Amino acid sequence: MKSVRLSRTAIIALLAALPLSTLSASARAAPLDPENDYLFGDWGGSRSELARRGITFDLGYVGEIAHNLDGGFNQDGRLAYADQFQATMALDLQRLFGLSDARFQITLTNRNGESLNNERLVDPATGGVSSVQEVFGRGNVTRLTQFWFQHAVFDGALEYKLGRIPLSDDFATLDSNFQNLYLGSTQPGNQAGGVWYNWPVSQWGGRVKIEDARQRYVQIGVFDQNPENLDPDQSLKFHRDGSQGVITPVEVGWVPDRGPGGLPGKYKLGAYYSSAEASDYEDGGDTGRRYGGYFVVQQQVSAPHGDQRGLTLFTQGSWHDPDTAYVARYLSAGGAWRGLFEGRAEDELGIGLAYAEIGDAYVDSATAGNAALPGPGATGYVPPQSDEWNAEVYYGVHVTPWLTLRPNLQYVVHPGANDDVDNAWVVGTTVELAL
Repeated sequence: MKSVRLSRTAIIALLAALPLSTLSASARAAPLDPENDYLFGDWGGSRSELARRGITFDLGYVGEIAHNLDGGFNQDGRLAYADQFQATMALDLQRLFGLSDARFQITLTNRNGESLNNERLVDPATGGVSSVQEVFGRGNVTRLTQFWFQHAVFDGALEYKLGRIPLSDDFATLDSNFQNLYLGSTQPGNQAGGVWYNWPVSQWGGRVKIEDARQRYVQIGVFDQNPENLDPDQSLKFHRDGSQGVITPVEVGWVPDRGPGGLPGKYKLGAYYSSAEASDYEDGGDTGRRYGGYFVVQQQVSAPHGDQRGLTLFTQGSWHDPDTAYVARYLSAGGAWRGLFEGRAEDELGIGLAYAEIGDAYVDSATAGNAALPGPGATGYVPPQSDEWNAEVYYGVHVTPWLTLRPNLQYVVHPGANDDVDNAWVVGTTVELAL
């Protein structure tokens, strides 16, 4: 335990120095300068000088507001707010120590707030599926989210990464600015609960990636499967007892800078297998395996100005072992247009639709006790679940390089995949700050 406390203290002391550096530079850098890349500026030039030497800092804040206009399980109006602070330090080991194509990164995150889904939209007897606030989740706690070393060899053809890593860093990734969880990146982690952990939860493990000159690649990872990763009391510990197996994701893909039409895109196909014990809803009892597959397609289809401005379309989906899955099938599609209006090159309009289906085996298992009850409303009655649809439209206003406001309107069909719950309208806003 002593070594764990010392390691944790070292991490906190390291990143706690960042706001102190900001405060010391505040007298030299004009605060709230709309021309700066960061809210607190360049720290009197210190930030740029450190980056030149190979030490970069990424301090950020995301807040998400959501209010139910109509529908849901509880139709009383509620304003829910959830947020996340992030502090990252990245070391370019080539600049610092001469180790070519090598990088070390450490990130702390702190999440707080409330969930509108939990408070108003879904029946507590069934629980939720997606979330109208993607930043909410995994507890109101500070976590060690990244602590990894990455190194590329053979002119970048082979890259490996080791340490504490969220699987969402590298697998099933998608560029997304939606506030709805099911329209974001790395969807297998949102459906394969208890197996695949997304940001801000990390797992000990590593991955190896091989990429050719045409930006085609194959990568495989092996990550410790440990339910204590979710425990808020364990959030800053390096070592945790309770490992139950490993999860192995595999992905092949093509991420060209110049794909179809000469425009950038992402094309990914992957699968995962977990050896950890899981509930077998079909046969009862437990099983020593869970598995699933996924795909991601994202392609810019227009570039009227010859740059990132234009329309980008996406679709993604996943399928999970029907005997052990809560969400058995998932599919989403949508698009985003950057620079839609003249003079607003960084603004973005997005629209998306997502579908998720609860597994039949899970529903049968969860509702098995209903037959002995008088009917809906009885103590212990579990409403059967089917599917849930989530739609969102947003407009992101790039106010300054360090501030983006993203108001959005969402519509949820069958909240919590419960046909008896009224469809819900939700209005929200995302606030993003680069500190």
